[in-house]
Amino acid sequence: MIAGKKRGYLAEIAGQRGHLLLDASVNPWSLFDVVDGVYTVTSQLGFEALLAGVKVRCFGMPFYAGWGVTQDQKTCPRRTQQRSVTEIFAAAYLLYARYVDPFTGQPCSIEDTIDLLADLRRHYARNHADTVCLGFSRWKRGFARSFLAHPGGSPVAFRRSARSALAAAEQIQTEGRPARVVVWASAKAADCAEEASRHNIPVWRMEDGFLRSVGLGCTLVRPQSLVLDDCGIYYDPSQPSALERILSDGNIPEQTIDRARRLRQRIIRLKVTKYNVGKRLALPPDITADQRRRILVPGQVEDDASVSRGSADIRTNTQLLAAVRAAAPDACILFKPHPDVETGLRAGHVPDTVARQWCDAVIRDTSILDLIEMVDAVHTISSLAGFEALLRGKAVTTYGLPFYAGWGLTDDRLRCERRTRQVSLDELVAATLILYPTYVDPVTGRPCRVETVIDRLGQHRRSRSAWALLARARRLTASLALPFSTANAR
Repeated sequence: MIAGKKRGYLAEIAGQRGHLLLDASVNPWSLFDVVDGVYTVTSQLGFEALLAGVKVRCFGMPFYAGWGVTQDQKTCPRRTQQRSVTEIFAAAYLLYARYVDPFTGQPCSIEDTIDLLADLRRHYARNHADTVCLGFSRWKRGFARSFLAHPGGSPVAFRRSARSALAAAEQIQTEGRPARVVVWASAKAADCAEEASRHNIPVWRMEDGFLRSVGLGCTLVRPQSLVLDDCGIYYDPSQPSALERILSDGNIPEQTIDRARRLRQRIIRLKVTKYNVGKRLALPPDITADQRRRILVPGQVEDDASVSRGSADIRTNTQLLAAVRAAAPDACILFKPHPDVETGLRAGHVPDTVARQWCDAVIRDTSILDLIEMVDAVHTISSLAGFEALLRGKAVTTYGLPFYAGWGLTDDRLRCERRTRQVSLDELVAATLILYPTYVDPVTGRPCRVETVIDRLGQHRRSRSAWALLARARRLTASLALPFSTANAR
């Protein structure tokens, strides 16, 4: 009725009798806390009110009436037993209903369905405002729309300059709609943040998520996960981020933490990482025979913001190797150069002759997970490999301030004064992989659960060429059936 799709019969009467008419899109659960009762004919909202502990009076005979939990104007001769709200819920939601995963077409549990609906609600709540994007290359525009879309929302717009982006957002606001500017790089955010604040225009930052793809971003592989941050960005410890806020608040529900535990086990079982590149390769025989404590040092892109902004003194791979050797003079140290650096596209190359002054072996083109499983500890500036090592129960030492440092799970050489809580590993996983990022299914192009992306990544790794072709075909089919509106950049 609010959307204008169907006709009702109570609005006119309510107006005649002077009753308050809520004609906005309001979550009914927010109303249950401020009402004493619900009067309905047959609406399912009546049963949801019962779940919330609110008294319900029925003027029709919905499925939940006639069992002694509602005040009924009518009777049903067949319904002679007294049933509790819990029993009615079990019958209707568990025994009667069937649930199907919309991304796989396979049967699933009600818990999976609830998780999906909660994730979708969080995704669309983030995107309630009209979006103007700044600093997006033409390639990134293609996938950014899927992460920023909202049902019934306006097209996503793209601008090349901060002035143009702010002007477009201000125009949206003058038309009575909320607006925001989303930037890809933090440098662009600095260009417009001060001016945006004067006009009360929020500036959000977008970046790759932690379970990204099978393949590197620098080779133009589309991401399956991105993060949207309304106050900072996770790799920049110089200011708070939404991820840090989630962890600092400590309000993660227990069921979400339980889900994070299962998620962590799933990631380990399927051997999923951020990029999922590298081959399975045995260590050199001399390293395998070495009985010393093994430490993995993952190389980093030296001009990456997580290095330049997250470390005070150690900002190069050479400095990191020297520091690790000084900290562990008797260890067997393995150095794995960063994949982006190995392609020659990013800074951070260390010649083998230089690296071997501090490490025992330089390991290339090997899955980071295989290496993590072969070592006792990981030492890093701010690499995501440190987080992936934590997931697998390895000791982690940080020389910078990555998002996972400062919470009592790592041995940290630097300290962040804002991070004062001690969190569990599963709290960290819940915040980092469930609550903070947003995910889009590569097959349908639709927002999805993190579990769907993990399964897709695992399948993609096992059959890259066939899966890529199938994903392309299904994505095109989905776009024809249920397209999201888009707008061309000016």
